[in-house]
Amino acid sequence: MTAVAVSPSRTEVVPESSAASTDQANELIAAMAALPAGHPSRPGLRDRTIEAWLPLARHLANRYAGRGEPADDLQQVAVMGLIKAVDRFDAERGIDFAGFAIPTIIGELKRHFRDRTWSIRVPRRLQELRLAITAANNDLTHRLDRSPTVADIAGHLGISEEEVLEGLEGARAYNSTSLSVPVGAEGETTLGDTLGEQDNGFELAELRASLGPALASLDEREQKIISLRFYGNLTQSEIAVRVGISQMHVSRLLTKALAKLRTQIDDTALV
Repeated sequence: MTAVAVSPSRTEVVPESSAASTDQANELIAAMAALPAGHPSRPGLRDRTIEAWLPLARHLANRYAGRGEPADDLQQVAVMGLIKAVDRFDAERGIDFAGFAIPTIIGELKRHFRDRTWSIRVPRRLQELRLAITAANNDLTHRLDRSPTVADIAGHLGISEEEVLEGLEGARAYNSTSLSVPVGAEGETTLGDTLGEQDNGFELAELRASLGPALASLDEREQKIISLRFYGNLTQSEIAVRVGISQMHVSRLLTKALAKLRTQIDDTALV
């Protein structure tokens, strides 16, 4: 690590031990803040300032360990928060750097959990509600010496019980379960095997129910042509022989009858 002395004309870098103390880290951020934005020594001083405050970022990242996220990812997020804090710090506000950096780094970590760790995307309102419910549950458990009820949490947060239930339901989206997970004692059936599939039979049943009245709206010859074509599987030439008309006439009548059926079925579906 290095110590930096700033003068009106230049910045001098004096090598020191690799482990900077908090005082030295404060001196670095103060020195960087004293330099104008375009000063040639500012980029190098910025890098050393970030390095000096890395222990703070690592410490805050460790507070969020064990929540399902890799430690390396949390460290990177915390460092990004530290970099933002260094770049945005304004010494003229009268607040020390640690007091500014800690909320900034924690904000980045919380944002990471909010935006990256949910298995299913849910509205931000529900994500924040989940955090509030978790905090309220912990607080009330210690205060009441028992598990709080939905009414307890609602009263503590000043929201309705329906909103608490909505937040608890949304919290289920935080983690997901693989469809390959075995269910039952024998373990031969997976969770995916228990899920229903789309049954096209319902749609066909509805279509058949609509088809009867639609066919009844056709005249006798149109009904016969439809029956021979789609139930008897005859060609238009074979139908022409059966009905005693030309194949071209069969084609026109078939087209006309199908158009009537479509109109009738569509009208029925709209009712």
